[in-house]
Amino acid sequence: MMPHSLKKVIDGFSKLPGIGEKTAERLALFMATQMDDHDIILFAEDIRMLKASLKTCPVCHMLTDEVPCPVCSDVSRDTKTLMVVAEAKDVFALEKMNSYQGLYHVLGGVIDFSRGITDKDLSVDLLEKRLSGIDEMIIATSGTVEGETTAKYLKSLFTGDQLRITRLAYGLPVGTDLKYADLLTLAKAVENRQKY
Repeated sequence: MMPHSLKKVIDGFSKLPGIGEKTAERLALFMATQMDDHDIILFAEDIRMLKASLKTCPVCHMLTDEVPCPVCSDVSRDTKTLMVVAEAKDVFALEKMNSYQGLYHVLGGVIDFSRGITDKDLSVDLLEKRLSGIDEMIIATSGTVEGETTAKYLKSLFTGDQLRITRLAYGLPVGTDLKYADLLTLAKAVENRQKY
């Protein structure tokens, strides 16, 4: 009953994270009935060029379409501070706050033994080469078991160097009622308390 070309677009949208079948159908129908031809052609071209134009920055391992990436080529950044993140999406999120002005290093994931991902699968060797001249390394992996494992591994690897190693603080989000916080969040909030 459904046209084959429409079904193919719905199937394509369904492969994206967070997009269920109904949302995929709604998006495909919108494109077919309400978007003008010019916008659809431009959108299709942008998708086609996405993989072709993106590269990994040889300096920080960030996803970019410029080499080196805009952060690494920005001479106004603090070159003595390096924030280590798991994925490129973490850099995108952190850059939106507009308050961190140091450099980044993207590991390309976190240590996850259950999926067979070890330190050898991450860009730790590249990170080690970048630490010369760095005063502070901020470990900004998530608070998951895998993120914590990766953070502890990095700390153990570089302890003893003339390098200040810090970790992003975890705890209660602003506006949260204590009774709704889970035990891990409460524990981290107590552990990371600050002088008031």
